Amino acid sequence: MPTPPEYYVRLQRGITGGFVPPAPTAVFTITQTAQAPSLAITKSERTPGTRVLGDAVPKTLNADTEITVLVDELQSILKSLPLESPPGCEDIYALDTSITWGSDDLEWRNGGPAGCGRSTSAVQPTQEEKDKFKRAVEIVEQLVSRAE
Repeated sequence: MPTPPEYYVRLQRGITGGFVPPAPTAVFTITQTAQAPSLAITKSERTPGTRVLGDAVPKTLNADTEITVLVDELQSILKSLPLESPPGCEDIYALDTSITWGSDDLEWRNGGPAGCGRSTSAVQPTQEEKDKFKRAVEIVEQLVSRAE
């Protein structure tokens, strides 16, 4: 059996800010290492009315063929999407959501490390690219919801 590719995915809802830093409403992570046959997933959400995320709940998801197809689709989508310029200046996909992908063949992140400001990006996605990003968000959410 071939060694699974290693990658890391992080989705954060709540990336727009301004004078006040953004207050994330959810953070999901998915990690695949060569040593593990399953995906390690954490899910942390903020209770409405608070500014603090709840504890990250660790779960696992067996990486079967269907999961591999979804992950491959996610990576393919991200490879095709533009990033804001300069990083973190604007939520160009208008979903108040960022995705970070890290692997040997792709490093991709929309929204700056401290969220997005309120300036205008020199790069603006097409409606088709916005739809692709929305699909990428759906894939991450689908993977997290399938975890045990």
